[in-house]
Amino acid sequence: MRPSLRKVALALVSLAALVSVGAVPQLLARKKVAAGDPVANEHKRAVQALNRLTFGPRPGDVQQVMAMGVDRWIDLQLHPERIPDSEVESRLAAFRTLHMSSKEIAEDFPDNQMVKQVMDGKRPMPSDPAKRAVYQVQIARLQEKQEEKQEKKQRKNEDAKAEAGTMVASPASDSAKTAEELAAAAAASADAACNAPTNLADTNSNSMGASSMLASNSDAIANPGVPHVSPILRDMGTPTNETATAPEMKPSATDDARRREDRLYADLKIQSLLDLPPDQRYKKVLAMSADEQVAFADSLRGHGKAQDFLAGMAPKQKETLLAMNNPQGLVADELVQAKLLRAIYSDRQLEEVMTDFWFNHFNIFSGKGPERLFLTNYEQEVIRSHALGKFEDLLVATAKSPAMLFYLDNWLSVGPDSMRALGIPAHPARNGPRRFPTNPNAKRKANNGLNENYGRELLELHTLSVNGGYSQRDVTEVAKVFTGWTIDKPNDGGGFKYDPRMHEPGPKFVLGHRIKPKGDGEDEGRELLHMLATSPQTAHFISLKLAERFVSDDPPPALVDRMTKTFEKKKGDIREVLSTLFHSPEFWANTTYRAKVKTPLEFVASAVRATGADVDDAMPLVRQIANMGMPLYAAQPPTGYSMKAETWVSSSALLTRMNFALGFTAGKIRGVKVDTPQLAGAAPAPSDALLTLSTLEAKLLADDVSKQTHDSIAAQIESSTKPARPPDASIIAGLLLGSPEFQRR
Repeated sequence: MRPSLRKVALALVSLAALVSVGAVPQLLARKKVAAGDPVANEHKRAVQALNRLTFGPRPGDVQQVMAMGVDRWIDLQLHPERIPDSEVESRLAAFRTLHMSSKEIAEDFPDNQMVKQVMDGKRPMPSDPAKRAVYQVQIARLQEKQEEKQEKKQRKNEDAKAEAGTMVASPASDSAKTAEELAAAAAASADAACNAPTNLADTNSNSMGASSMLASNSDAIANPGVPHVSPILRDMGTPTNETATAPEMKPSATDDARRREDRLYADLKIQSLLDLPPDQRYKKVLAMSADEQVAFADSLRGHGKAQDFLAGMAPKQKETLLAMNNPQGLVADELVQAKLLRAIYSDRQLEEVMTDFWFNHFNIFSGKGPERLFLTNYEQEVIRSHALGKFEDLLVATAKSPAMLFYLDNWLSVGPDSMRALGIPAHPARNGPRRFPTNPNAKRKANNGLNENYGRELLELHTLSVNGGYSQRDVTEVAKVFTGWTIDKPNDGGGFKYDPRMHEPGPKFVLGHRIKPKGDGEDEGRELLHMLATSPQTAHFISLKLAERFVSDDPPPALVDRMTKTFEKKKGDIREVLSTLFHSPEFWANTTYRAKVKTPLEFVASAVRATGADVDDAMPLVRQIANMGMPLYAAQPPTGYSMKAETWVSSSALLTRMNFALGFTAGKIRGVKVDTPQLAGAAPAPSDALLTLSTLEAKLLADDVSKQTHDSIAAQIESSTKPARPPDASIIAGLLLGSPEFQRR
């Protein structure tokens, strides 16, 4: 970055940090809207609606909303089923996992536990060639890891024996040794122990990011002195030197060199297959031996290389070859890409905004155990399908979701006096006295088996709020109500299961309400969820959070009260509560206009939408969001990510956004095409950079530019633009995207 440009960027970052915390809100509207100008007022209303109900306006959106009428457009967004969404559907067509059940995902994209079961013969090897290839590579890697552990253990034992033999010698030989010789022998033994190789990293890691699946391949140079010959090399017919000998090497160095050699020849194999049609390339890989497929999968980790090799293949073929490297990483990558692509390209924008809102409200951390098996279904069937429906339906769906049951450990919760805790068999003998022995140790253990995680978060985060008037006793009683709500085989992607043997018998008392025992106990949970969903405290808490998302970090109490009344009157109808919000004077007030700071997801999605960029590969953008502190689906606490400015405003965070904006508009984000010259339009004079600035201010910021921002960028233009040089539209656009005004919505 040139010194003068860096100076302007830092000035805008400093201004953004000041404006973002609300210190100088008067800076945010250079062009005043006349009170009597209906067109100008309608323009401002359209901008406000697009900034709040969508992930940001696209070129031409403001004019389209004005032509339709703002109120009519809002009503259409409240009914997404009326809106065709063909563009985003075509972009997501390649992601097959989005339409698979959790069980199908578990079978087709196995974790280490599933792979080990197949390896040990506890599960059959898939007969389908594509699935078999995925399993073969994972089994080969798992076997290699186990062999290395065994070799390390064996070397450690041999070293220990050697050391013992040195120290415990015959008396005659001991007397013959000098102190120096004994010390030298001990030192040699210590060196041998230190040189023993350590375990390899688990190449089938369940890392969330795509970097683990498509890591840089920088070690493709083999050691020519290693006698190992790759099977891929033999397959290519390259002459080998079986009798060649190599200098003696330590086992760890030999193994490392062998892997480098395998990768080198796998690289050559990939290059030799690139000239073949896509179908033939795919078939060649499936026909490889397991060793060859392992080397191929390792070599395909370089993302650019993978893109070239997979070009032209069908979605299922691409998924199979990528899954050979990291099966569960592929599932995670498709999920995060789909989230960002929907935010950018879906015409059902309010539905996507609300899906993001509710996922954050009912947060699930993707990095816990087998959560990746459940997340796709959780977002699609639980969150998105209820995003604008009844809150009680959404609450029940989350409570029964395997994703939530596993995340908050309720699937393991056992009532202290339940049949399972007391050791009562599931199927007692029919003959003889019906006496069931009680195991005191089992009961004592069961007292620790009641898990209160879900009960606490249900009251504190999902319904009543932290100030909801409940006690610790209420938390414990709620936990008892939900004993028995569990998962059928979670590692296999199983669904909700109710187990009456885990359920705590007897009445429960929550918030002064007595929940009577009902049937086998499952209906007790439904009764409690209904009570919480219809509570006035829940109505107020949900209304407050919605107002914080759509209005301001500190919304007017009168607005929240009106929304609360709608919530109660309409029995938790989310669409009706939002309608009350969107038609309130507080939503359209001047103090609300551009009053919310964008989260990293909102910032990146809005930048792509504002420029009309075309995203061919969303993963680089996903990683940019993570770099800004918001890795998707990776908020560990159940609170999710904050929607308030204080979380996202700091000089370093805003500088990261500025760097992204400048790199983005300069075309330096791989997989994204930005045509900034076309966005800037054709200026009468090619060197008129100030006209370009004015054009981009109108398109990217709807002319909502402060004098400080405009003057800072104009000064940069005047100091750096030469008469014969056309204006650099990409730099101007990048500075505007990094400006204080664009940071807010």
